[in-house]
Amino acid sequence: MPDSALGLAGLELAKTRRSKRYKALIGLLVARREAAAMTQSDLAARLGKSRSFVARLESGQRRITVVEFMTLAKILRFDPYKLISTLEKQE
Repeated sequence: MPDSALGLAGLELAKTRRSKRYKALIGLLVARREAAAMTQSDLAARLGKSRSFVARLESGQRRITVVEFMTLAKILRFDPYKLISTLEKQE
């Protein structure tokens, strides 16, 4: 099975969790959590989830939804639009 599929207007869509951008997103989120001096357990408690839920997000085993991303932005106090802009510049 190929790593990408042909999307609308002929744009190639990479498998999300395997893409460089997704890995960069995860790296930025982990860095934000660590900068906030939070453990995975601390973040899980704020999310109302288990530590293993956060571990799966941070390892790329589970995709982050837009709603979860916005919640993480609020908890970790970062501008989600700036973070997306940073990712958009990466190829």
